[in-house]
Amino acid sequence: MQLIAPLDMHLHLRDEEMLNNIAKSSAETFSGAIIMPNLVPPVSTKEEVLAYKKRILKAIGNASFTPYMTLFFKPSYDKAFLENIRDEITAIKLYPAGITTNSEGGVSGFDVEELRPTLEAMSELNIPLCVHGETNGFVMDREAEFVSIYERLATAFPKLKIIMEHITTKESVEALDKHENLYATITVHHLLITLDDVAGGMLKPHLFCKPIAKRPEDREALLKVALEAHPKVMFGSDSAPHPKHAKEACGCAAGVFTAPIALQLLAELFETHASSVENLQAFISGNAQKIYNVTPLEKLVILEKKPFTVPAEYNEVVPMYANEEIAYSIKEVQNGH
Repeated sequence: MQLIAPLDMHLHLRDEEMLNNIAKSSAETFSGAIIMPNLVPPVSTKEEVLAYKKRILKAIGNASFTPYMTLFFKPSYDKAFLENIRDEITAIKLYPAGITTNSEGGVSGFDVEELRPTLEAMSELNIPLCVHGETNGFVMDREAEFVSIYERLATAFPKLKIIMEHITTKESVEALDKHENLYATITVHHLLITLDDVAGGMLKPHLFCKPIAKRPEDREALLKVALEAHPKVMFGSDSAPHPKHAKEACGCAAGVFTAPIALQLLAELFETHASSVENLQAFISGNAQKIYNVTPLEKLVILEKKPFTVPAEYNEVVPMYANEEIAYSIKEVQNGH
């Protein structure tokens, strides 16, 4: 199986030691990725965007990989500021305040008029808005409750491209076809697991993430649009590394680390469901290129149906399915093809 220019449209690379430890696990097999800005402090100025990009490029070494940079949303951004930074970013990421890792500086409340100046400027400058869509309600209902906010924003700003990040519910899937300017990323782990896998038996901290995995009917809705490569969905791993001690602890950090095995898992998933390679190619790259209007670096990833035992750790980060066998291996990666 061959994949051309795979793209990860939602990736956490962290910073400092963690960045240096895990960045290559994405850069070796992906042509590029949308990089999340929720560092401490968050990436919110042009200087911070450029400095973070420089650190990423240093961390990946000679790998052929484009970090598509994002800015941490603030309602105070005006058009002049955005015009000045437009060429350095691919999107702006909005977090509800305190809803996930390092999101304390996010948006409190979603008053359309308060957000209007920034979102109208983004519309005019064709800067996509990526959103972590959860309320602070009951954990299983948070994403479904947020759909009404997505719809309110989509209606108020019809020219604004809005990406519903890492969707996990059938309600989010249904919203895709209700509004022309709503799009979505879907992770590989939400295509594979439900809450039962996380907490149905012994708690599995390395499968714990936000938004939390949902019900079987939600996973089926995600699978349907992913496997058919619905033109408004694309792959975004939300690969979120934490050191082992932060995951295997009281107060377990939220995040699933899938970067080194995402393509292998997707290859097996699509084959198992008898989907064509063409659908996987669209899900892993083609749709994202059209939605974001990006042209990725040339890269060819050749996978083979050969069992691969997932390592226990990657530089002290435990991946999804650690020590387990998966069906596909990466045989070769060719750059410039």
